[in-house]
Amino acid sequence: MKSRADAVGLVLARPARMLGLEPFFMELIAGIEETLAADGRSLLLHVVPDHEAEIRAYRRWGQGEMVDAVVVVNLVDDDPRLPVLLELGIPTVVVGGPRGDLPFSNVWIDNAQVTRDAVRHLVALGHRDIARVSGPHALAHTQDRTDAFVGECERLGVHGTVLEGDYTEASGTRATRALLGRRGAPSAIVYDNDVMAVAGLGVAGEMGVPVPERLSLLAWDDSALCRLAHPPLSAMSLDVHAMGTQVADCVLNVVAGGPVASYEAKLPRLVTRGTTAAFVPAPAAG
Repeated sequence: MKSRADAVGLVLARPARMLGLEPFFMELIAGIEETLAADGRSLLLHVVPDHEAEIRAYRRWGQGEMVDAVVVVNLVDDDPRLPVLLELGIPTVVVGGPRGDLPFSNVWIDNAQVTRDAVRHLVALGHRDIARVSGPHALAHTQDRTDAFVGECERLGVHGTVLEGDYTEASGTRATRALLGRRGAPSAIVYDNDVMAVAGLGVAGEMGVPVPERLSLLAWDDSALCRLAHPPLSAMSLDVHAMGTQVADCVLNVVAGGPVASYEAKLPRLVTRGTTAAFVPAPAAG
């Protein structure tokens, strides 16, 4: 019988400095660790630059029997990590989906539905030119959100624009400047995370665009950054800690020999604060 390692692995392929700036993963990790600790297990966190390094970590862990299971995040199309984990036989839980071809249990959010809800909310406020600053396009959940955003804008007869970011302050700044500096600038912008949204709010202030009187801003992922911004940022709020707990429960079920299953996390809810308001056209010149 295989001995317990009493550890679950999580590899994050992203710049280490982002962990200190982006609250999402720290809240997710806290939820996972809290539940694992109650079962006498710990979370082994490893930060690497790319998927190749992530796969090397899995091979080390598998050969050394260092973990009882792993949690995989940020799915991409034809994800190279999944066949390696199948080969190694490491029990795995994926954060992401839904995908009918996943060989592992997963916990997922209906990103498309939440995106449509955000667009409908802004259109109901009178916005007819809406932009979205996305995360990296290679990520499966970014593609889901983009497809839903473009589709819902078309369905409702409004103009939608998508610019790609990478979740950093710098990319939020660049994208917002590009959007507000063009003729026919949007009256509302949706950001794929809180860090880019806070950066966008700062750019609006620098460019003399009042929020929310002339520009509405909406962040994906609520956090203290959103609540402490001035004005406080409206957000699609997900209980990330609770999702982490759900992921850990799924891990424990898999380690115990449970069947492959898909679990949907609770949908984020729209929290309106000081950065979204009804669109009022600027008075005509003269």
